[in-house]
Amino acid sequence: MTGREFFRRHVIHNLGLKIISLLIAIALWLAVSNEPPSEAAVNVAIVFRNMPEDLEISSENIPSAQVRVRGPERLVRQLQPSDVHAEIDLTGMKPGERTFDLTANQIGLPDKLRAVQLVPSQIHLLFDRKTTKRVPVRPRVIGTFASGYSIAQVKSDPETIEIVGPKKSVDGVESAITDPIDVSGLIDRTTFSRHAYVSDPLIQVVDPHPVRITVIMERAPVPSAQTQPQ
Repeated sequence: MTGREFFRRHVIHNLGLKIISLLIAIALWLAVSNEPPSEAAVNVAIVFRNMPEDLEISSENIPSAQVRVRGPERLVRQLQPSDVHAEIDLTGMKPGERTFDLTANQIGLPDKLRAVQLVPSQIHLLFDRKTTKRVPVRPRVIGTFASGYSIAQVKSDPETIEIVGPKKSVDGVESAITDPIDVSGLIDRTTFSRHAYVSDPLIQVVDPHPVRITVIMERAPVPSAQTQPQ
């Protein structure tokens, strides 16, 4: 392809449309650059990157951040929380306490916008080793027994569940309890389906399926009549 053909195909072809597009782009740039600056506060979640596989955040409350953003008014008005990203890199993190400085360099923003203030400016977190443990399921039976009946046996299937979480929290768990099982009026063997849970919010059930709880009722023995003295 000669230079003349290249010029005709890539420069002269649709020249009018190209000039119009260039003028529109220049007009938009001038409009944005001449807008008065505005500010907005955006609440964003903090993204923790490169979290070690064997580590857990053991702080009960993981803070979010409020980012004050400044830029052209039109762009600030269009800003959505999903457009802002606050990140903390956890590469090489070990168990223990750690305080992180939150700076403008850790905030991802659209072009022509900048972060001018972050609240809080520091994040304090606790880290612990991730561990698992099997704990027994403790069925929670409630209700008023039918007259003359009592519980003979309560069985759960499975008898134990596996939990995972920060080591200190997991070590303190002795059992998982089920949602309430109302046995009011029961007089025979009945099976229920209930979820088992641990109240500590930092702990998760590894396989969160319902547990089958079988309650077996029996008639309470009738006390034998005693001979009254003459």
